[in-house]
Amino acid sequence: MVRPANFGFNTETAENNFYQKKDGRSASEIRELAQREFDVFVALLRDQRVNVIEVQDTASPSKPDAVFPNNWFSTHGDGKLILYPMYAEVRRLERRKDVVELLIHSGFEVNEIIDLSFFEESGQFLEGTGSMVMDHGAKVIYACYSPRTHPVPLDYVAKLLGYQVVGFDAVQEVDGAVSPIYHTNVMMHVGTDLAVVCLESIAKASERRMVQESLTKSGKKLIPITLKQKFNFAGNMLEVTNDGWERFTVMSQAAFDSLGVGQIQQIEKHTTIISPSIPTIEKLGGGSARCMMAEIFLGKSF
Repeated sequence: MVRPANFGFNTETAENNFYQKKDGRSASEIRELAQREFDVFVALLRDQRVNVIEVQDTASPSKPDAVFPNNWFSTHGDGKLILYPMYAEVRRLERRKDVVELLIHSGFEVNEIIDLSFFEESGQFLEGTGSMVMDHGAKVIYACYSPRTHPVPLDYVAKLLGYQVVGFDAVQEVDGAVSPIYHTNVMMHVGTDLAVVCLESIAKASERRMVQESLTKSGKKLIPITLKQKFNFAGNMLEVTNDGWERFTVMSQAAFDSLGVGQIQQIEKHTTIISPSIPTIEKLGGGSARCMMAEIFLGKSF
């Protein structure tokens, strides 16, 4: 997790992230509120003995979205570390060599670094586990196509990992205009036993069935969410484990508050819920709790 130094509204990403909303607060107030929300979030995870590697964002160059590291890299159990092509030029500054080196120096086994940033030269993007929701057990990648999720780099990653792609179109309506959902992880989450998904946002019935059938085949209990719940980041969840291998589903307080009693009960049958309050980060950044966590699947050498 990356503690933000200059969090704020990013006009570049707002072009296709309709979750971002400007407000009238000063830059310094927004920065301080975001840092406070981040610190409380990390403390909640650590209270449950979840191991958090906290990295400080660098003040220069300014990176308003640095708090969302899952978009620029992912790690895998076979030692692969993948760097991703990013839509917004300012977000490409988030790819930091020192963060990769920190993982290595911390004893994590990185056997291969695969840099896919070359796709940016041809205007093709794939923003990590924002663009892709991975079911590692079933070796399936779920992805909704958008200006930030293109088929060629998506298929490239799937071949690298030996995964199957379940690709589809998911849309949202904002102010009467219909547009693609910018990241898959705002409309669906896949855990060990559960899948939380906004099926209503998948426009084609055939693709809706395809997603449902794939999730059911892999043994997931399906928890549908509504479009309104999706706008409250109820699809933006992540399952994590602590040092005792207890499982937790992490979602924001806004996401939790949008869920019905039955939905919460279904999640709590399998995992414990952790729900930090991050309204400033959600409103101005257009991302939520899942986006703030980049999972580490690498083995340890010591």
